[in-house]
Amino acid sequence: MEVDSRVGLFYMTLILTGSPTRYGEDRFTADNGFLDTVKLELAAACLRPGRTAGGLRILMVSAAPDDMAFTDSVLDGMSRCVRNSGIEPSVITMLDRRNSARAAELVRDADWIVLCGGHVPTQNRFLHEIRLKELLDGFDGLVMGCSAGSMNCAGMVYSHPELPGEAADPRYSRWLTGLGLTDIRIIPHYYQVRNAAIDGKRLFEDIAFPDSFNHSFYTFPDGGYILVKDGRSTLHGTAWEISNGQMRQICSENQVYTFMNFVFISPHFPQTYSHFCAALKRNGVNVLGIADTPWDALNDELKWALSDYYQVRNLEDYDEVYRAVAWFAHKHGHIDWIESNNEYWLEQDARLRTDFNVTTGLHTDRISGIKNKSEMKRFYASGGIPTARQIKACEGLDAVLAFTRKTGFPVIAKPDNGVGASGTFKIHSDSELQDWFKSHESDFGGFVVEEFITGLLTSYDAVYDSKGEPLFESMGVFPTPIMDIVHGKLETCYWVEKDVPAALRRIGRRTVKAFGITRRFVHLEFFKLDRDREGLGKKGDFVGLEVNMRPAGGFTPDMMNFAHSTDVFQIWADMVAFDQRRKTAGEQYWCAYASRRDSHRYVHTHEEILARYDLCMCERMPDALSDALGNQVYIARFTSRRDIEPFLEFVCRKA
Repeated sequence: MEVDSRVGLFYMTLILTGSPTRYGEDRFTADNGFLDTVKLELAAACLRPGRTAGGLRILMVSAAPDDMAFTDSVLDGMSRCVRNSGIEPSVITMLDRRNSARAAELVRDADWIVLCGGHVPTQNRFLHEIRLKELLDGFDGLVMGCSAGSMNCAGMVYSHPELPGEAADPRYSRWLTGLGLTDIRIIPHYYQVRNAAIDGKRLFEDIAFPDSFNHSFYTFPDGGYILVKDGRSTLHGTAWEISNGQMRQICSENQVYTFMNFVFISPHFPQTYSHFCAALKRNGVNVLGIADTPWDALNDELKWALSDYYQVRNLEDYDEVYRAVAWFAHKHGHIDWIESNNEYWLEQDARLRTDFNVTTGLHTDRISGIKNKSEMKRFYASGGIPTARQIKACEGLDAVLAFTRKTGFPVIAKPDNGVGASGTFKIHSDSELQDWFKSHESDFGGFVVEEFITGLLTSYDAVYDSKGEPLFESMGVFPTPIMDIVHGKLETCYWVEKDVPAALRRIGRRTVKAFGITRRFVHLEFFKLDRDREGLGKKGDFVGLEVNMRPAGGFTPDMMNFAHSTDVFQIWADMVAFDQRRKTAGEQYWCAYASRRDSHRYVHTHEEILARYDLCMCERMPDALSDALGNQVYIARFTSRRDIEPFLEFVCRKA
């Protein structure tokens, strides 16, 4: 089920301008390649299959269909600009009230449709009257918007006040239904309107900025333009984005800004993943969601962030998900990214990238190296990274018993391809090992057995760019192993460190290089040895445990934000869109996580916790994640590490 049903966009070429001419000129500008682009697209339009023979036919659509003098002056001026630009049409027709009954015929015969400038609401009403949206269905020529015409191309038009009285009129509607040819909303004529005021209100600071919360507007001078072709949108020339009450420059003269197509798999779960989608949206990325939940069940942030949505019956059904991606490719053009940021879907993500030739992530030929714990060992070895010794259980009981003679007990048996601590067992003796093989007679071949290492579990969390360079780094500390938490139904307590030790940075970066990681958010797990271990290192050294090619689970990304006074969701999205970090960090803290289980009773009440601590977050953990992360979550940050233990003890002390 797709939400956004746009007309024939895949087949037509669309150009959005404020004006195709620089101010005061009577010909199309050559700046930013505009004139060359128009000529190239017109040549293609005149050669399209099924076209009636003859010269170039231009149809202009008036923004003032009942003002004949104004409409005729626009026709005269635009015709002069066309011919002065070296374009020789056989006919130029203006569509207004006088010939609106022939709209279907005129659209059908046109090669180039120009939506003229003027008053946005006036033109919008006329476009609906002549049913232009329906008439453009299947149109495969060139459509160009000028000013109001460009604004009315959007599915939901932002019609900012323009005439005296409109800003003060409570009945004036700033949001109109448009042609649905694009999701992009523009505010044209940047230099002319940047300091404009309507009814005593500044157009930008007092009107557009407040209206931009949960919306994005793009503004650029005359001579700049947006090209939408084969589903790909590119912005050419100096331009700014207005979003969430702020304006930032996104492109410069003779540069190109690309609006990417990003397919996000299961963007609704975990719930915080809507933040990744919103950050992409703020960067101008076309976010296309695929999930198995109804549109109405998505949270408001995700609904705003998604340009399009496809509901499947079952995300496990690869053919169904494949068809969803194929639909997006047909409708929006080439897919630039396919990603879930979720361990569970890594293999499916890789298969989809392979099948759709998406190069911004791992393909199927590399996925085993990051999913299978046995395959990880080869990459660790290539980078000289010490790791626990391991054997595949499929080698049989005798081989594993021989392995334990070298490592000693306990050992850990865990799925070769598994997530978290699910299905993980701690084995203390020969007899327990024999019993484990008997109880897993049908599936032991899918497990690995690994020597047990004592030490502090830590994580190296980072965002890497396309060159394999870190844009962000953080450290997590997990004093109680997840396996013990899950099996013992313990409270989950951990924290994000204020700084990343140099030794962890070095081994984290070496690991990333060994695995060939680029363009990803990663969560790499290491043991910090609590004693010297032969073949592994000295006390305090870091030893590789697992690599996870996705962000840390639960609310850990939020904790990184609190610890480092930044926004890791935006840092990741900036990596995707710009291949650089644009979000800075502020004051640094320790951020601690303490959870409770509904099945336990505690000394201190929920209200006492709220009264004692100024919490960053207080949330319920989704049931699907509660085994490892608890049911009720409390997150606080501190300026001193000494404050962490009292906080954890206060929250988790049982009655």
